[in-house]
Amino acid sequence: MTAKVLALIPARGGSKGLHRKNIALVAGKPLIAWTIEAALKAQCITTALVSSDDDEILQVAREYGAEVIQRPAELATETSRSDAVVLHAVRTKEKMGQYYDYIILLQPTSPLRNSEDINNAYNQIVNADATALISVQVIDNKILKAFKKKEDGFLEGVSHNTYPFICRQDLPETYMSNGAIYIIKKDCFIRNESLLTDKTISFLMNSKKSIDIDCQEDIEIASKLLQMTNLQ
Repeated sequence: MTAKVLALIPARGGSKGLHRKNIALVAGKPLIAWTIEAALKAQCITTALVSSDDDEILQVAREYGAEVIQRPAELATETSRSDAVVLHAVRTKEKMGQYYDYIILLQPTSPLRNSEDINNAYNQIVNADATALISVQVIDNKILKAFKKKEDGFLEGVSHNTYPFICRQDLPETYMSNGAIYIIKKDCFIRNESLLTDKTISFLMNSKKSIDIDCQEDIEIASKLLQMTNLQ
């Protein structure tokens, strides 16, 4: 039986860095539209759902073909956790009699992530002995050479005490979440209420696709890349 997959696109109205960020125009479309279109084109996704506290964002989401739910104000603050937003969406859908096997969280601030990326990430987790997946990009491993202060004021290696004294080429590769794709088995998420499990794998993406919109300069860069390529 084919798995049912809920793609959740969280988009609150407020934005500290860039005013009305989620509906700011990027290459001629509202930012959130790029993620909605990618979700709707992804063969693995059963339902593309936008969760927002903002009526204008919800209307834009409807216009681009997504289902929508109204998010409570207490889940739309700067300190609101993603797992609480996901849980609210899952519970809302279950009250409507709609149940899913996987949840894919797609943040609208990643417009370069396309349907092919989503399908490839989903196929990767389905074919692996894993319960969750997080998209990542390679970052400079010199962070492993850093120190941190212990409670007693003395230094220790941020990861390992030998790493600060090892050549960078001999250090392990390091990765950082790029915020583009999170996938988790629904039952596992409900048990732990976390997007990270003890069996989480990575999905590697390049730096261009990993662009995360946070300021006007990011919009300009993303717009140029989207206009130059046919990623969607």
